[in-house]
Amino acid sequence: MKVSLPGRRCAARTNALAGLELRALHLTIVRDLDDVFASLTRSQFRQRFRIGSKERGYLEDKGLATVLAHAREFIAQRLAPAEPRNDGRQTPWKGHPVFVAQHATATCCRGCLEKWHDIEKGRPLTSEEQAHIVSTIERWLRHQT
Repeated sequence: MKVSLPGRRCAARTNALAGLELRALHLTIVRDLDDVFASLTRSQFRQRFRIGSKERGYLEDKGLATVLAHAREFIAQRLAPAEPRNDGRQTPWKGHPVFVAQHATATCCRGCLEKWHDIEKGRPLTSEEQAHIVSTIERWLRHQT
């Protein structure tokens, strides 16, 4: 079952019994990336972030695939829990391309995820939400290179 909302991408899984009875519904709604990036362009704070020479060198040396694997790990460890440790201060400002991208794309803490991506605080991130965050970071990194 798919649900469409303006500016949102929805994914739903259903489990049907005899084709009629709805047994389970899991619905995850994440903001459309075009919508997110349009909003981010209106933020002077978010627009000031750029990849520095150190982070660019790291990205070139390791490659985008490795950096995105790091992003998945960072998201799973630092953002995915319902109550992340040091939430609001868990993402360094520099030192890794993913950190810079997280601040530029408002994927740095649960407060920013709620404000900019409509991903509510106080519950663990779903795998779809984690994938959305990594896709957001990837899009920003590709734009920077």
